[in-house]
Amino acid sequence: MHRRLFPRSLALVALVAVTATVGASGATADAPPPAVTRLHATIDAVLADARLAGAQASVVVVDTTTGQKLYDRNGDRRLVPASNTKLLTSTAALALLGPGHRLTTDVLGGGQRRAGGVLAGDLYLRGGGDPTMLADDYDGLAKQVAAAGVRVVTGDLVADDTRYDRNRLGPDWTWDDEPYYYAAQVSALTVAPDTDYDAGTVIVHAAPGRTAGSPPVITTTPPTDYLRFENRAETVADGETSISFTREHGGNTVVVTGKIAVGDEPASDWVPVWEPTGYAADVFRAALRRHGVRVLGETVLGRATPAAATAVARHDSMPLAELMVPFLKLSNNGHAEVLTKEIGRVRSGAGTWSAGLSAINGYAARVGVDTGALRQRDGSGLSRRNLVAADEFVDLLAAVRAEPWFDAWYAALPIAGEAGRFVGGTLRSRMAGTAAAGKVHAKTGSLTGASGLSGYATDADGRVLAFSILLNNYLTSSVKGLEDQIAVALASYSEKSTTAARVSPSAVPDAAGPEGLECSWVKPIAC
Repeated sequence: MHRRLFPRSLALVALVAVTATVGASGATADAPPPAVTRLHATIDAVLADARLAGAQASVVVVDTTTGQKLYDRNGDRRLVPASNTKLLTSTAALALLGPGHRLTTDVLGGGQRRAGGVLAGDLYLRGGGDPTMLADDYDGLAKQVAAAGVRVVTGDLVADDTRYDRNRLGPDWTWDDEPYYYAAQVSALTVAPDTDYDAGTVIVHAAPGRTAGSPPVITTTPPTDYLRFENRAETVADGETSISFTREHGGNTVVVTGKIAVGDEPASDWVPVWEPTGYAADVFRAALRRHGVRVLGETVLGRATPAAATAVARHDSMPLAELMVPFLKLSNNGHAEVLTKEIGRVRSGAGTWSAGLSAINGYAARVGVDTGALRQRDGSGLSRRNLVAADEFVDLLAAVRAEPWFDAWYAALPIAGEAGRFVGGTLRSRMAGTAAAGKVHAKTGSLTGASGLSGYATDADGRVLAFSILLNNYLTSSVKGLEDQIAVALASYSEKSTTAARVSPSAVPDAAGPEGLECSWVKPIAC
């Protein structure tokens, strides 16, 4: 039997409301207090917007102190949650792995050390799932190898990614997402190009040639030979830049097309690689060369490190509590999927989606979420087969406030109207200058026709309200402005007020960003 944090039947909801508001002006045994009535009217008006005609909405608001349900519209209706799914993944990761958990990448020798710095055997680069590994970190590992006295490796460079399985893409991800960095392949051994930590991607740059008619100059961050380029683009005398980069399916050939004018700034984009393990091995092998270490053999992918291999170098990730910041602020899909597989590996010995999701489901059930009423198919929310009701998110949000790691997790959620990509995150350009600015910590979610905002709002009386807004099957390009109107109404809510908190739609404009994508999934960042 699942423990419910808050009652669901109308009779019990009414009882809680009355008990929690004894003595409140205007409250009776048959009617909610006036403040709740006004809040209902405000949210109902938002949900009556023409943009939601024919759509589905699931909205629940609860006072986390009293358990009073302040609003419920279709709270038990399962909808596609998009990146609100990351609420389940991130809380389970902190609970099951611990806020101090680190992901280790290490180098081991599989042979005998000989005079003159010769390692007679293979050199193993073993991945621990760290999605924050930069080229500089692989350089640091190579420096440690050289400092250990290794100068020549007679065997192969073996890239060991066996901590997780070899399923690189989520089972339900759509084929047309594959070329985009937010659907990069998942491996226990990978590289991120910059401190957004989009693991498994390369930033490709096209700078104009010196003269019109010449091809653009292609470079990458980090420098790597892992990608090959078919440069069909052209430098022109003037005009608007229209460069595009497309990696062909099944390999690492990137086709560059379009035009760029002489003197323009380089055009750049994030391109996911095919087989991130090989990418990591390529970057590490280049780093070994720079530090004077020669590997005479080939690069071999996916072979496990022998138990008898000896440690040579090691790099530990930031602790999990810190990783929550880039993960949640920028809604990083790769982090969600790595953590799902890491949970499975640590809890059951299997670094698979199925093992990780089973453990996430178990944690959610233990804290009172009715896991029989939801379906989670990946860690990030990119799958459209995920189905969650607002009720379940609110139960989770209320329960985790008692966890010892809650403060760090709460701070890692995007914050409305707060400037800075690693402070406001995907909410940094939303609700600025309103009552919600700085008072709403919530996870955003966006897929075409599916949007969500679930988290916490501190109201005008200082109480923390847990809320979940899930909107599906709309045809307009964005409903973010409607979510924001509701969040502003919650931040303005007060039991002491005698007037309705009116939220003008013109004061809460629709958030900028592309249709159907998180704003942070578009480079340069759209929010």
